[in-house]
Amino acid sequence: MTGQNPVEIDTSRPHSARMYDWYLGGKDNYPVDEAVGRQMLALDPRVPVMARVNRAFMQRATRWLAGRGVRQFLDVGTGIPTEPNLHQVAQDVVPDARVVYCDNDPIVLAHAAALLRGTDEGATEYLQADARDPDAILEGARKVLDFGEPVALSLIALLHFVPDEDGARDLVRRLLDPLPPGSHLVLTHATADFTPEESAAATAKLKAAGVTLALRSREDVSRFFDGLDLVPPGVTIPHEWHPELGDPVPGQADGVIPGYGAVARKP
Repeated sequence: MTGQNPVEIDTSRPHSARMYDWYLGGKDNYPVDEAVGRQMLALDPRVPVMARVNRAFMQRATRWLAGRGVRQFLDVGTGIPTEPNLHQVAQDVVPDARVVYCDNDPIVLAHAAALLRGTDEGATEYLQADARDPDAILEGARKVLDFGEPVALSLIALLHFVPDEDGARDLVRRLLDPLPPGSHLVLTHATADFTPEESAAATAKLKAAGVTLALRSREDVSRFFDGLDLVPPGVTIPHEWHPELGDPVPGQADGVIPGYGAVARKP
């Protein structure tokens, strides 16, 4: 593993990775994460379904890419390991796939060993780095990935925690620029398009708890893919992206899941 030394876990403030773990029924979270998570459930009880829909999208997109010969993956904002993890999906299709994970939560670092158990033919690595530091991410990723060959950049449920003033679009551009033609951007993003009142209340509650939520419209999410070739069906509700590649998530059909997902190729 490369990156920063482990730092002390702050249990006084919620963290998006640990809240996500709580939504998925995990054990690697703290009372503050559960407390804010329950506030989100009070606003929209489908939040755990949204988390599972995001995981299912990642699995389908990874399976689709690996099936088309992509053998390298850079997953930024990995979160606490939840099987099947990205490398397990990729290496099930392409045993020699190389995967680099990156997250800034020290509790993810504590579980990183689970992310490193891949195939003998492939390679997996974990970087302790912040998504807002693309130079550190790229420096670490180059030690495992060959930037002369296509790389799939995976940003699952990440960018809605990066506001425009923190350079969300610049972050994506800086991560994509060094990657060669044939690379892909894989992205999911929460939106307020379908539930404006609930989303406004959720944003306010998270802000009060110290978590920034930058919900974006379909048009704004689409801008992350400027200059790339979108894979059909383009920017769509996550569970409508190639559903034939995976099993449905229980509850995902109960109304619109307020988010978007897409995969696009760098020409």
